[in-house]
Amino acid sequence: MHTYPKYLIICLLLFSRICYSQWIQTNGANNSTVTGFAENNQGFFASYNARYDSVGVIFTNDNGVNWFNVSTGLPARQIDVLFADGSNIFAAENDAGVYRSTDNGLSWTVTGITVAYVYRFASIGTNLFAGDANSGVYLSTDNGVSWTSINKGLTNTLIRTLFANGTNLYAGTRGGGAFLSTDNGANWTSILGLNKYVYSFANIGSNLFAGTGNAGIFLSTDNGITWKAVNNGITSFYPVYSLVTSGSNLFAGTYGGGVYLSTDNGSNWTEVNEGLTFKSIQVLAVSGSYLFAGADQSGVWRRSLSELITGINKKTEYLLFKFSLSQNYPNPFNPTTTISYQLPEKSIVTLKVYEILGREIAELVNESKEAGNYKVTFDASNLSSGIYYYQIKAGNFVQSRKMLLIK
Repeated sequence: MHTYPKYLIICLLLFSRICYSQWIQTNGANNSTVTGFAENNQGFFASYNARYDSVGVIFTNDNGVNWFNVSTGLPARQIDVLFADGSNIFAAENDAGVYRSTDNGLSWTVTGITVAYVYRFASIGTNLFAGDANSGVYLSTDNGVSWTSINKGLTNTLIRTLFANGTNLYAGTRGGGAFLSTDNGANWTSILGLNKYVYSFANIGSNLFAGTGNAGIFLSTDNGITWKAVNNGITSFYPVYSLVTSGSNLFAGTYGGGVYLSTDNGSNWTEVNEGLTFKSIQVLAVSGSYLFAGADQSGVWRRSLSELITGINKKTEYLLFKFSLSQNYPNPFNPTTTISYQLPEKSIVTLKVYEILGREIAELVNESKEAGNYKVTFDASNLSSGIYYYQIKAGNFVQSRKMLLIK
């Protein structure tokens, strides 16, 4: 087994971190499932569940560097969602009702919904809406003190998400598609073309997006009258539990596939999971200069928006013109690493791994590939620590890079 000076290993690790913008796991609710985010002028809140006797809400005012528990008054039940509306913060407890805090989580009191499974909130002016997993949509005009059922026209009351866009209120259901109300929930009409599990909505200007359970992401440019699938770059259709925007950039949080980014209104998507070791995403939120992700059993993750978006734009520009073999990630690695390469045209591709003396170790690719961006995993479980090389040949293009295995 090869050994290396400590200073070399430290330098390589630092080099790896500098070269890759990546997700960072904060110390917020580690090992717990994060289900909701909310933000007001005092800071950023997250709800978490570990067990029924270990649930709560945490708060940060320094971008997730430090978190504080703000759960006094909440019962020990699973929290499904958080929502901030002015000075009010609402938390929906699984089968225990909706709770409200008016003092940034220092205390919580139950509202007029005492037993329900509320998965999402939305507001239009002074109207607050709650979507229940079984019994449809509720309306409150007094900050949650009392609620009224508003289900006229809803043929499916298994509500999974609500979304307000101007005066339009959208409801996504489990298996029954989506519905639209233009009169604060007094009447609902079915949205054609989304006869699916609908888990999330977002908009960029007049572009409305819907995330589904098993069919990816859809776009409407006419307030939901017609829809088209926009999934180029999304390789597997995991449930899209969360859609959020930052300017003209759209992020999708998927349950199993991690996070994707589109910078062109959904026409193309790029996976942005570098450093994210848990890819079952429950919720996304943009706060300040960061994108936050809440994942299953791994707490709160954070990534710089500027580095993420700049990196994707540069990568897209590069893809348009050149063959490319990227540095493997992570590097150093143990025992697996990912190798990415790009093709501007259809090519016969071979990708091989060699030991330092030139002996072939593995053949990872040997086939014709269409133009595009590709990733392949190299497993070095049966190899010793040391330096290895990998080489791509695609038409007349040949490039090699080295990687370091440390066990």
